[in-house]
Amino acid sequence: MAERPWLYGMTLAQLREVARELSMPGYTASQLAVWLYKKGAAQIASMTDISLQARQMLEDRYQVGGISPVGVETSDDGTKKYLFPTLGGGHVESAYIPDSERATLCVSSQSGCRMGCRFCMTARVGFAGNLTSGEMLNQYRAVTEAPAISNIVYMGMGEPLDNFGPVLDSLEVLTSSWGYAWSPTRITLSTAGIIPQLREFLELTKVHLAVSLHSPFHEQRAEIMPVENKYPIAEVVEVIKSYDFSHQRRVSFEYIVFKGVNDTAQHIKELARLLGGLGCRINLIRFHSIPDSSWASPSPGEMVRLRDALSTKGFITTIRASRGEDIKAACGLLSAGDSPSPTLPKGAGASGVEMG
Repeated sequence: MAERPWLYGMTLAQLREVARELSMPGYTASQLAVWLYKKGAAQIASMTDISLQARQMLEDRYQVGGISPVGVETSDDGTKKYLFPTLGGGHVESAYIPDSERATLCVSSQSGCRMGCRFCMTARVGFAGNLTSGEMLNQYRAVTEAPAISNIVYMGMGEPLDNFGPVLDSLEVLTSSWGYAWSPTRITLSTAGIIPQLREFLELTKVHLAVSLHSPFHEQRAEIMPVENKYPIAEVVEVIKSYDFSHQRRVSFEYIVFKGVNDTAQHIKELARLLGGLGCRINLIRFHSIPDSSWASPSPGEMVRLRDALSTKGFITTIRASRGEDIKAACGLLSAGDSPSPTLPKGAGASGVEMG
């Protein structure tokens, strides 16, 4: 889709490397960062404090970059779902979720996904490619509501830690003083729990962490989420317990509730054992039905019962309101309009890669 690489999405260190390669003064990198992230320049030609010769050299090798959405749907509840083309020829979706106190943008990190979670439409699409840092940040920059956005969550299509380098770059741009200068507490990254990258994420960033749990039992979680075969949730929790979450950083566990499947007294007891001693919150999410699934969604009363039972165990437990379900923007429903692939074999990720 684009022959020249994007400058947009590059970190300050990467911009310095661009300046070095083109024999430009080192301060050119800082000038580029200001134009890209503070002033929102759409063209290199508009960067007027950079010499004309330098701008021409940049034009020959690079472009600012950016892709406009090609579709948008609006839910009855005000949620908006944006469709973006990708540089790799695929598509991704982002969800803008307004609330009385905040406005959240749910961004995608991959086109499709290879984790193979069986409750998720993205998994059925299969893996089409990683997004660049610029493509992730572009989902924020390009939406109409960008000035109103107060929070960003990496909870859209894809597994962020499966595309760790570009995700880390995008977080650096968002939180650095030379970038968008966001507080890390306004950003949350959700993961199924890829342990090596999880350790790096916890060491290198200060943004909030959300872990997709969905069952505390190894065999059942492996059936729901094949990643469990390689990175068991018990080991993921032990890694998290080794880090300090006593300050502003928050860790939460996302728990999609399947009626009569993972909401029993045994599940409550095992969750309390697994997460005991960890200052965390549990977010309960009602299962959103997808085609050819035998699972059912619990009633509001059943969700409240589970919340109250976990609260009595000492956990801050909330029920996440379903937003944008009518436009397929709710949790587990993003698919970029692509046709689902056939049912996956047991133990296989969405790309057919064995996760065990």
